[in-house]
Amino acid sequence: MPNRHTQLLKDGEEPQGPRSPSSTFHLKNRNHRFLSGAQLDSVTTQMSSPATMAAAAREHVEKIRRERYYIGRGEQNPLAEDMHQAVNYLSQELYSKDVHFLMELVQNAEDNEYPGGVAPSLEFLVTSNDITGSGASSTLLIFNNEKGFSKSNIESICRVGKSTKKGNRDKGYIGEKGIGFKSVFLISSQPHIFSSGYQIKFNEKPCAECNIGYIVPEWVESRPSLSDVKQIYGCSKNLPATCIILPLKDEKVTAVKQQLSSLHPEMLLFLSKIRQLSVREDNCNPRGSTVSEIAISSEKNYQIRKNMHAESYTLHLSAQEDGNEQECGYYMWRQKFPVKPENRVDKRTEIDEWVITLAFPQDERLSRGNELSPGVYAFLPTEMVTNFPFIIQADFLLASSREAILFDSPWNKGILESVPSAFLNAFVALVKSRADAPAMSLPSMFCFLPVNPSLIPLLEPVRSGIKDKVLLESIVPCESHTSQKIFCKPGAVARLKPTFWDILGKARESGVDLKNLSTHGTYILSSHFDKSTHNSVLAFLGVKSVSSEWYAKCIEGSNLLKEVHEQLYLEIISFVVDNWQNFFSGTNMLSIPLLKYVDRNNVISFWSISRASQSSDRLCLVSEKKYISWLISWNQEFLSSRRFFLPPTTQTALEDFPRKSTVIQWLHRHANVESASVYSYGLTVVSSLNTDRRPVIAFAHFLYHSSQKGHLESYNLADLCRVMPVIDSYGNIVKTRSSILVPAKGSKWIELIGTNPWTNENYVELHADYKSAGCFAGNYTSEGQLLSFIKTQLHASDVPFIHPPNASFPTVSSPLTVGNAILLLQWIQNLKSRRVTLPARFLSCVQQGSWLMTSVGYKPPNESFLSNSEWSNLLQDGSSFVDIPMIDQQFYQNKLHEYKEELKEIGVRFEFRDASAYIGSRLMSMAASNMLTRENVYALLRLIRFLQQKVLSPSELINHVKDARWMKSTLGYMSPASCIVYDSEWAVASCISNQPFLDVKFYGEDILAYKPELKLLGVLVGFENNYQLVIDNFKFSSAAVTCDATVLILKCIRYVSSCDDFLKKLKELKWLKTSMGFRAPNESFLLEPEWECLLKVFDGIPVVDVGFYESKISSYKEELKKTGLIIRFEEASKAIGNIFKKMVLKSSLTKVTVLALLASYRQLRKQSPIPVELFNGMRNEKWLRTSLGFRSPSDAILYDEEWKSLSPIADLPFINDDDSHDGLSKEIHGYKHELKGLGTTKIVLLISRIYMYLKECNWEPMDKKSDWIWIPNERESGSWVSPRSCVLHDPDNLFSRQLHVLGKYYEGKLLDFFSSAFGVRHAPCGEDYCQLWSTWESSASELSIVDCASFWKYIAKKWSKNTEKLLSGCVKVPVCVDGKIILSQKEDVFIPDDLLLKDLFDKFDKESFFIWYPSCSLPSVSLARLNNIYGSIGVRAISKAVEKNNSFTLEDRSCRKVYQQRHRMVSWLLNVVVLETDRPITVGYRVNLSGGRSVDVKASRMLRWERVNAKLYTQRRNGAASCYKEKIEFATNFADEIAQGLLFEMADQITSLAELIKIGSLVDFQEAAVEYLLRSRNLQLFPEDEAFLNAASLGGSKNC
Repeated sequence: MPNRHTQLLKDGEEPQGPRSPSSTFHLKNRNHRFLSGAQLDSVTTQMSSPATMAAAAREHVEKIRRERYYIGRGEQNPLAEDMHQAVNYLSQELYSKDVHFLMELVQNAEDNEYPGGVAPSLEFLVTSNDITGSGASSTLLIFNNEKGFSKSNIESICRVGKSTKKGNRDKGYIGEKGIGFKSVFLISSQPHIFSSGYQIKFNEKPCAECNIGYIVPEWVESRPSLSDVKQIYGCSKNLPATCIILPLKDEKVTAVKQQLSSLHPEMLLFLSKIRQLSVREDNCNPRGSTVSEIAISSEKNYQIRKNMHAESYTLHLSAQEDGNEQECGYYMWRQKFPVKPENRVDKRTEIDEWVITLAFPQDERLSRGNELSPGVYAFLPTEMVTNFPFIIQADFLLASSREAILFDSPWNKGILESVPSAFLNAFVALVKSRADAPAMSLPSMFCFLPVNPSLIPLLEPVRSGIKDKVLLESIVPCESHTSQKIFCKPGAVARLKPTFWDILGKARESGVDLKNLSTHGTYILSSHFDKSTHNSVLAFLGVKSVSSEWYAKCIEGSNLLKEVHEQLYLEIISFVVDNWQNFFSGTNMLSIPLLKYVDRNNVISFWSISRASQSSDRLCLVSEKKYISWLISWNQEFLSSRRFFLPPTTQTALEDFPRKSTVIQWLHRHANVESASVYSYGLTVVSSLNTDRRPVIAFAHFLYHSSQKGHLESYNLADLCRVMPVIDSYGNIVKTRSSILVPAKGSKWIELIGTNPWTNENYVELHADYKSAGCFAGNYTSEGQLLSFIKTQLHASDVPFIHPPNASFPTVSSPLTVGNAILLLQWIQNLKSRRVTLPARFLSCVQQGSWLMTSVGYKPPNESFLSNSEWSNLLQDGSSFVDIPMIDQQFYQNKLHEYKEELKEIGVRFEFRDASAYIGSRLMSMAASNMLTRENVYALLRLIRFLQQKVLSPSELINHVKDARWMKSTLGYMSPASCIVYDSEWAVASCISNQPFLDVKFYGEDILAYKPELKLLGVLVGFENNYQLVIDNFKFSSAAVTCDATVLILKCIRYVSSCDDFLKKLKELKWLKTSMGFRAPNESFLLEPEWECLLKVFDGIPVVDVGFYESKISSYKEELKKTGLIIRFEEASKAIGNIFKKMVLKSSLTKVTVLALLASYRQLRKQSPIPVELFNGMRNEKWLRTSLGFRSPSDAILYDEEWKSLSPIADLPFINDDDSHDGLSKEIHGYKHELKGLGTTKIVLLISRIYMYLKECNWEPMDKKSDWIWIPNERESGSWVSPRSCVLHDPDNLFSRQLHVLGKYYEGKLLDFFSSAFGVRHAPCGEDYCQLWSTWESSASELSIVDCASFWKYIAKKWSKNTEKLLSGCVKVPVCVDGKIILSQKEDVFIPDDLLLKDLFDKFDKESFFIWYPSCSLPSVSLARLNNIYGSIGVRAISKAVEKNNSFTLEDRSCRKVYQQRHRMVSWLLNVVVLETDRPITVGYRVNLSGGRSVDVKASRMLRWERVNAKLYTQRRNGAASCYKEKIEFATNFADEIAQGLLFEMADQITSLAELIKIGSLVDFQEAAVEYLLRSRNLQLFPEDEAFLNAASLGGSKNC
């Protein structure tokens, strides 16, 4: 028997996949069965008897043992150890996996010889029965029905490298490894062989007799016996000739079972002998055993290719596993190639031809689980997964592991180089073998092309070789539309788009001849092959798509457009549309006749896209089907329109076409096809009309009949009528007009106006042709019908129905007859009833023309009055100095009362107040001409008194005269509101201010009798707390500053909310009476009574002269403080302390001064608070004269008896108490307690020396938290405090009451000691500052500006998350009220992030609402940073807290329509009525404060849009905007109102629209400017939108 060799899994490797190790698997031939018992007996009888065979076999084995291995010879084989190690190494390292022994066993079985009449089979059986008695938990048995082992076979396996197959490759042997059987030792330590009488085993351990393992045979005496093996194999079956028994190593059992269960179903694919292969398990539990089987069927369609030395056949494999059967057929191609000389190798010297077999699976390949199927076979599968859709089989030289072929072998390289040729031959045979095969079956053959790269890079040359050969072969099926199949090279074939295939299919069904499909320059791929499922194959073959030019040639050359029905025509257009942008644009598709249209002869023709897009002619689509014939018929009348319509059938089909919108959009964009409605067609015709009169008349008839048939909406009709040209009375074609007049003959306007004065304003008189009958486009119009239509639609009119232009007419400049005057009023009445605003110039000429008869002759209406006789007579009696022109009603036959509203409209005044205003205006014109005399003033005052007596209001009269500068005052001519009547109340104010008092000397004393009338005019009568006037006209003179004047100044400060400039001026002036004369406030003091003792010491202190002011000034301390007067205790203390230090420096302290100073100390130290700076100066300064010079109290000694003994022997600083000039006399002894108190610094000095000693000793306390720091007090003692309550410095001087500042008590050299020894902090920290603020909240309602500024500067510099956390709990924040810092509830204070709102709330004089900011230029204390800080601690921004109240109410009678610039800016808001009002327009704002309070303020607005009521209210302005501020304010208000009104449901867009409107308003909406503005913002109006707006504006113009 040939060599057997095997291999196992590596140690510890687990089986892969879901299969149980106990599964059973059978491979079998579908057409063969196992031999029956009778057949086996027949075979057995032909052999020698078992006993004879066994004896010969045993003798042969003993001979090998004796002669080769020296067993029984009494000597040792000298090569025993080397032989043992060689076999050991080879068996362990030959393969990379333990289980390759399976491949060797299958390979050996294939090489075996089999008796005739049997189906060669190989069986693997795993049992848990230890039949060998070796203690193995599992045993593998291999059964093969070969002829059996021969002597040479036994000899071979007992040696290394002595295979019986060497040199026999040409005879069909596939094995070649001489040590293959030895590898079974990797899974079994004692393999057994039972065959042809041999019963031997081998052992991996060295034999005790020869010291060699692996290859020394040993006869099996008892276990196992043949009966044992037969029992396991099956008693009912005869044992095959050969059985190999492998007791498995324990650690290899799982791996072996796994590999047996994973045996590939395609194992037998390329084996020529073995027909059956099975794997099963002998298990005591039948349910634990499974069987899988596979069989190879007989060959079919066997064909020999003589010309290429090849053959092909079909092979079927089936595999049965777990009761499930799989089948797969394989198309097999077997071809021989001569071995090239350069590829020959020693191992294959006897081989002259390579035999390459390719297997093409016709179904899904057989496999087990998810394992990848091998793609390369060397008779048996390798582990090479190629990713090719076919299998390669050849006599490859393999690596020793059988895992892969040797790529560097010349032999293998030659085979691989021949594979592309074999593949091409096989592939051509597959594709072209059957002429009768349907074309749809051909594409499936192309799935065998190696489209995807190989998983093994070294096989890529095979793939590229196949590709190169296929690309040169005419193998790709083409579309022929005939029975003849056409195959072309891949490079000559092209693909079509799937949509076009659908179109061609439908065209063929419609009878279109497509046999010339491949005559347009390219062969077309078969429609069965041109599918997305074959994309990867076609990409591999390099089959491209046809060019864009081909489609154009096909569409034109195949006559598709003319022969197909409308639906398919639209599909062709849709195909072009879908591929236009990226495919057809810029190609010859532009030039082929593609678009249908109806020409002037009603014949269907075609235009190319180029012709349609570049010509001035246009193709049209009718927007509605019912208008198609109507427009085509009228199109014959308007040749100048240059419009052609698509055929009706095409347009009808397009209506139901699924992709209608896409096609139409493309036609619009790329073929310039227009969508035409009756309206848009009319617009086109209008724009094309020229000097030819017939089309102009025809167009009027077109509009008339279109209107009659309901083809035009009313607003579209109005639009077309607006733009249509007309023929005037001279026969001229007029395209631009403002209005149309009826013919002059028989009209009323000719009587009132005369000849047409408004020709320049484009007012046109119609031609008589519009009265005539006519017939156009088959439609007849009778006489008069067209003119009636034009009167209705074009508003051809006569007085009183003419809408006048903004122009004058001459007849009103002179008197009108009664009839014409009444006709003019009727005209105005009619215009008002139709809500037409009278144009400015038209209204002006009527208002200012002297055509109205009055009591003083013909006057303009705006200077005339019409009233009842009562007030008319009264006013004439009361104003003898002014004549009032009253209308002569009798002249007009008392008919004017019917036209009161019209008279008002043209300026006639009816009300008493209007007459009063007229008188006032006349007076002011006299004043402007310096003609207003003193007598006129008295007459005015008498008239005012007279009107009041008659219970008539003089308000209008007063309003017209009060603001002009005509009243003489002591400061010149002023307005009445600026004048003051001097009296006793103004006496004091006149001393300190220059006031414009009424010039009584000029007017005389009698003027004072008219004080009520003067007061009505605005003259100030009485002081009435007008402190602001005093401030505004303040003048300073120290001689004039009396006590009362000073009190008046302080009242001005108290009652005027904003007087910063006044205070600044007062701070620089010497106006306060002090003990040292008049002084500036910041130089003066206002001391409490208990401090008066200091005046005896410091006689140079300018103290406010209370005697001069008596008690009047005492109630104005707050106001005095604002001026800078020193009132606060702390400030006074510092100032007096500085004075004391200056006196010490000058040595100016006399005896009297010293004694007075000690007396003051005695008195003040018992008060609270005490003057700290002064007392500290008294302690620290050297001001006491002693025997050793000036000394501080702590260094001076007051002599008494206790010092008597020391004075002779020590030079001590005794205070000079003699009565000399420099002595302090004995009176000094009366202040010994005070001196002792001032000398308490001796304790501090002692303590300081102790601290200094400790410092020098580097002493440190054990417990730093104890009270280690001595703090002196003002009561001659002190206290010990904890270091934690101390700081070295207080840079902002804020913590004198919260912390102990050691820098006040100790020298600087000790401060470092306090820091290092006791941990005293250098300065207060953020927590101290936050605690300080909390203290201020609870105890201080007012802070100094310096202290508050210091606090917030520190917070801003040291701001952190911790500081934010600590301060966020504060309840009060600073505000500035009258120059003072007040702490107010946080809920009542706001950040002024909106400056307009800040201005509004700043005018609320009752309280301040905005947070205070310290003045500082440091970046860390910027307003932005402070805003962030204030916001983070809970202060709200005013813009977020305010509530806006948009409520607004006005009665219509208070408003009048306007037509100026503001009206033009909003006229495009179609339904809005613009009303102007004198009343203020306001918007309210409210903020909610703590305690449920709220504050309301109002801001003026220039506009207000009531969207619901469609009214826009505007504030009346005097003429045009007078300044840029007013222009910007109006533009801002206007933009906000319009944007908010239009986009109230899109709040996020309001700001953007408002910005556009504001800019447009500022440039007066000039068209070019607005157009550029829109472009700069990437905005535009689409044509359809613009057309709609034009039509809408026309409809709305009637109401303007």
